Amino acid sequence: MSTVQELLEELRREALSTRRVLERIPEASLSWKPHAKSMSLGQLGLHTAGLPGGLAELLNVPVREMPIVPLPEAGSVSEILSVLEEQVATAEEILRSWGDEGLRDTFRLTVQGAVVIESPRIEQVRTLLLNHWYHHRGQLTVYLRLLDVPVPGIYGPSADE
Repeated sequence: MSTVQELLEELRREALSTRRVLERIPEASLSWKPHAKSMSLGQLGLHTAGLPGGLAELLNVPVREMPIVPLPEAGSVSEILSVLEEQVATAEEILRSWGDEGLRDTFRLTVQGAVVIESPRIEQVRTLLLNHWYHHRGQLTVYLRLLDVPVPGIYGPSADE
């Protein structure tokens, strides 16, 4: 099996777990924040849903300036779920377009023109795209717990299942 195929399988599998977490977001709590410095639940949910495609697009060129991305708040859980579906599809399309050869291409991330990350694209697919996505999904489970919402199992049953 090719590396791209393995990454696509992981992306699809993790998208299902992410969807289960996002489906638990209580619509009435989209503006809730656990702390003044935290994202709201609606911001975090929408950010998590948008990461796969957004980060695949970021990595789709050899050099990219670090974007300043506003974090809008979702208006509904259905909006979050719709964004997840479209962004996973975008990530799948971009990953397929690279093939294994494209995963070996060098990617550079710059800040004000200075290179801050330079590595094979596959390293950034793992770090920026997948691990970053899992990190925010984990944050969402903490938000759910704090709101006393049953947390779904991700890699096995949770305390609520």
